[in-house]
Order: sequence, then C-alpha cells, then structure tokens
Amino acid sequence: MITTLEATQNRQRARYGAVVATLEGVSTSYGEVRALRNVNFAVYAGQVVALLGPNGAGKTTAVKLLLGLMRPDSGKVRVFGSDPTNPQNRMRTGAMLQVGRVPETLRVREHIDLFSSYYPKPLPLEEVLAAAGLEKLRDRKFGDLSGGQRQRTLFALAICGHPDLLFLDEPTVGLDVEARRALWEEIRRLAKRGKTVLLTTHYLEEADFLADRIAVINQGEIIAEGTPVEIKAQTSGKLIRCTTALSVENLLQIPGVNSAKQDREAMVIRVGDAESVVRTLLARDPSLSGLEITSAGLEEAFLALTQDNGQNKNRQN
Repeated sequence: MITTLEATQNRQRARYGAVVATLEGVSTSYGEVRALRNVNFAVYAGQVVALLGPNGAGKTTAVKLLLGLMRPDSGKVRVFGSDPTNPQNRMRTGAMLQVGRVPETLRVREHIDLFSSYYPKPLPLEEVLAAAGLEKLRDRKFGDLSGGQRQRTLFALAICGHPDLLFLDEPTVGLDVEARRALWEEIRRLAKRGKTVLLTTHYLEEADFLADRIAVINQGEIIAEGTPVEIKAQTSGKLIRCTTALSVENLLQIPGVNSAKQDREAMVIRVGDAESVVRTLLARDPSLSGLEITSAGLEEAFLALTQDNGQNKNRQN
C-alpha cells in the first residue's frame, strides 16, 4: 500500500527527475525548542532549490542535517541514497556556510589548493579563481580580505572540488551589486552543467532569479513548495499603492481587501479584485492620488504565507 508521502514523492520524481537528497518525516529539537516538525523535503538533480524562511524558521537546521553535521530526533536523512556522513557522499558535496573559521594567514590560492586536495577530481585552480572573481586576489592572505572578498573565497572553496551537490548558505551577503550578479551567473552555469544547488537566502529577488523551485519553511514546517511562479500565484491578486485619507481600519472594511499598511506617505493594499476595490476607493475618497496597481511578487507571497502560518499557529496554541 502506497502512503501519502510516497505518492507525493512519486509525483515529484515524475515532474522533477532523480532525487539527490531528502528529509523524510524529520523532526529535531534544541532542548525544548522544536526546530523541525515532521518535515518532508526533497532536492532534485540539476535544480537550484531555494529554501526560504524567517530567522529561526529551521533553514540552517535542515542544511546541517543534509550535510551530516547533526542527526535528527526522528525521521530519515538521505543524500545520494545513503547516510550524508558517508565519505563517498562528502566527496560529491560542497558547502558554503556562515559558520566556522578559515585560517587568516593562508593565501587565497593556498586555501583553494588545500580544499581541492580533499576531492578526487577537483577543478583546476585557474578555473576556480575565475569562477569566484579572485584572479587578482590569489596571493592575498585571507585575513587581509574585505567582507565581500571573503565571501567570494568561501564560494571558491565550496566549488573547488567539482561537487555534484552544492549547499550555499546566504552566499551573497556583503557583496556589492556587481559581484552579486556575477555570482548569480556562476550559480546558473553550475546548474546548466548538471550540478544541484540548495540555496538559502534572505534576498527574495535572488531566489526569484535563480531558483527552479522554492520551499518556504516557517516554525519548523514546510508551508509552501513549487516554482517561483507557483509560489507567487498562492498570493492571488494585486497590490494597490495610493495616497488616501482613508485609515487602515477603513480600508480593511472594503470588500476584496486582504491587507493594508502605511508605507511612508502612501498606503499599500493587497487585494483580490483590483478594479472593484479601486472603484470603492475613489467613491469613498475623491482626493485619492498617486494610484499604482501591480501584480503581487515573491516578497508579498512570502510575507503572506509566513504571516498567515504564524497566525494560524498562534490560534491553535
């Protein structure tokens, strides 16, 4: 008899292809704090998957489990079909994390040479330096690098072993716009070559640009999953921005208004049917001005999903 989980996994395999890593019914806690609650999550070959969530939602815990840096209280963690601590799996995995220390006295090229020695078929040094934009910094000591240069070095260490599965935890923190865009292009090139990338980020534009699939985690549970288009579609409707004399309380009483908030001199209103709400707005406030109507984006979808989930949890508790 096929379980609900197995049926879901079969549908996803048919849609996305081979499975690279999974969390199956995984729960884990830090003392009395439940970090993950019966999480089922899969990463598929050749995809860039973005794991999004507020601080403390469980993203880092999920990544640590998949890297074999911790064990779940219950459930199964599999990478390439076996335990993530399997040495063969680790030779196929690269990681860029926000934790840990890198010796500051070694030069950039020395770090890359050292990390490359851990892998059976590493990339050539020159290729790694070019991919991370470090050609001119190859002889600079890590301790003399700026924050953005350190980030690029950590990215180089993550990719130097030519891994099949790459974990990138907030990879563009501290990068300027040009460096961030260059790293995005490199991540896309990795995916085109068949590499699999699991990305955590607070930059929703980054997730929208890079990800083939997005999973939203909140309070230890996966609350939404799908392509960026599918995630955005879960927040149906439009955003209205305008300057109005109506208060937030007045706006929330209008049929079709899902939320409203003050943003400097204007109101931002999330609605289902923009046309009917605009007619009502104009009827109730003839002085209304600065009217703009846009489609809801990933940021609005993310906020709606996480806020709604949090409110539902609070009501249940």
